[in-house]
Amino acid sequence: MTILARSASAAAILSLLGATVAQAQMSEIGEGEGELSIVAWAGYIERGETDPTFDWVTSFEEATGCMVEVKTANTSDEMVALMNEGGFDLVTASGDASLRLIAGGRVQPINTDLIPSWSQIDPRLQDAAWHTVDGTHYGVPYVWGPNVLMYNTEVFGDTPPTSWNVVFEEQTLPDGQSNAGRVQAYDGPIHIADAAQYLMHHQPDLGITNPYELNQTQYDAALDLLRGQRELVSRYWHDAFIQIDDFKNEGMAASGTWPFQANLLKADGAPIATVFPEEGVTGWADTTMLHVDSDSPNCAYQWMEHTLSSNLQSDLSVWFGANPSVTAACTDGRGMLTPEICTQNGSDDFDRVRFWTTPVADCSQGEGACVPYYRWVSDYIGVIGGR
Repeated sequence: MTILARSASAAAILSLLGATVAQAQMSEIGEGEGELSIVAWAGYIERGETDPTFDWVTSFEEATGCMVEVKTANTSDEMVALMNEGGFDLVTASGDASLRLIAGGRVQPINTDLIPSWSQIDPRLQDAAWHTVDGTHYGVPYVWGPNVLMYNTEVFGDTPPTSWNVVFEEQTLPDGQSNAGRVQAYDGPIHIADAAQYLMHHQPDLGITNPYELNQTQYDAALDLLRGQRELVSRYWHDAFIQIDDFKNEGMAASGTWPFQANLLKADGAPIATVFPEEGVTGWADTTMLHVDSDSPNCAYQWMEHTLSSNLQSDLSVWFGANPSVTAACTDGRGMLTPEICTQNGSDDFDRVRFWTTPVADCSQGEGACVPYYRWVSDYIGVIGGR
């Protein structure tokens, strides 16, 4: 999906929800408020408590006096709910949440003139449609990455999986046992897109060209595939650390995952590897977004600059298995990242990743032609519940 096509989707979402483009509330940065509250994915905001090697918070607090508090969210829907409730300053939102937050008036436009390192952002992300509407930016790119297929090397041996079929269709795995009860799936409605992407490859007659734009027939086919997967799934995961524990202790064979879990398992000596299957992958390009009613906007702007100019881009990319939004972080020695690690994390595969976005009714297939996200939410709950 091209940036231009995503821009059309962004406009459709905001038009559908009646949102209007606002002006940035900040014209200058004042004295920090002393505290900063961030809603973030697990592993995104580290101060050395998980591993003392990874710390990009302490230096920020020492330099600014802004003490960081983190609320971990496990899904994009949880992030949207928390930002709707209020009481937080920033959120690291993926593309299936960011446009909803903009359309709902929960985040404010960003004055990029107040972020000195803005010009260093990867051009592919700088004006990306999941945070830019009619030329107005509603956030600062954070990191991006793929949803990879993680597998147990003791199960697959010298024949790693090449297809997502190992988690979607019942089969005997290379260790001679069925995959039933030994695979996992993501506990979020956006997983419907993974099913749709699988069908793009294996049922081309359905005519799916975008896994986030599904007409009723295409959508029904994706739900049918997921109902079959329900018979195989041991757990629908949303907590990264629970998934890690399952792969250590519960005999899991394969699952879609973030590189974060795979990296921690590998570091712990677990028999784990990952692949980009032949059908391709979905993925996330996350944005730091500022709540419209933030109590600490000065600290927030200082943090957004810190995310671009400090060791964060480098070390977070190593820690999480992500790719930096500042490409120079791959080469400038500011932290642990190297060009080789960037390549390993998929920095050359940007165009192979179909990034999460919010499904809407008005899509490239026509006005009202596609199934909107609220249906994805209710129907996926039904799938998980066995309906």
